[in-house]
Amino acid sequence: MGGSYVTDDLRDRVDDLIWRVRRRGEWLYVYLLLEFQSTVDPWMALRILVYTGLLFPDRIKSGEVRPGQKLPAVFPLLLYHGRSRWTAARDVSELIEWLPGSLKRYHPAQRYFLLEEAAVSEADLSDPQNPVVNIIRLERSAVPADVRRAVSQSLKSLPGPASASLRRAFVVWINRIVLRRLMPGQEVPEVNELQEIDTMLAETVAGWTQQWKEEGLQEGLQQGRKEDRKEGESALLLKLLERRFGPLPNWVNERLGQATSEQLETGGLDLLDAAGLDEVFKAH
Repeated sequence: MGGSYVTDDLRDRVDDLIWRVRRRGEWLYVYLLLEFQSTVDPWMALRILVYTGLLFPDRIKSGEVRPGQKLPAVFPLLLYHGRSRWTAARDVSELIEWLPGSLKRYHPAQRYFLLEEAAVSEADLSDPQNPVVNIIRLERSAVPADVRRAVSQSLKSLPGPASASLRRAFVVWINRIVLRRLMPGQEVPEVNELQEIDTMLAETVAGWTQQWKEEGLQEGLQQGRKEDRKEGESALLLKLLERRFGPLPNWVNERLGQATSEQLETGGLDLLDAAGLDEVFKAH
């Protein structure tokens, strides 16, 4: 989907993207609402209606729509990634009491298209040239390596000057949403090109590795001097896990105490790409 990105900064509505694409010589606005909440919003249809209403005066103010011209067509698309099925009304008319009899024609109505990630299988994601496929893969990213793969596919599917504005849309969204979800508490530098994101992620992961080693060794090995080698390795891995995942459940200490030196070493390596604790302890 080539086109021109309209809103070039997501600071005000960080979970929304607006693209415009050419269709039979006319602009079609695609309003892509990226829903990051894990629960269903029963008022989503109203929210989309309000945002559509904000888009129209913005187009008039910019001079793109003049008196006598029609407002642009808008295709509202909701990308939902929650685990529970989406049950909210898909048309705002369902949220409003109906007017009686001949007044029904004055009833507000707007419907949005729902793309529910939980209902999308891997087979449906087989077209790497489709930007929507890459959006879903970015949404499903659990570790920086996943983002790098999706960015690589996006670079291939959005080549040349014609796709520059759409690439910029991906960059803004990845910077403001995807990376901050994957790297909470970490400073995410601003970049302007998709290729810069790939380079930045490679450098970031390398920096994490060195930082974890330095901080973990300093604290873990201090305890290791008073205990045997295995307990020191266990203390080191515990510090790295706390650094990566934050507060840990009680069962982690028990699993570390039961692990061999070889398993502790493997766990330290798996930690670099693990999306969760289960992946670190999968071989234990």
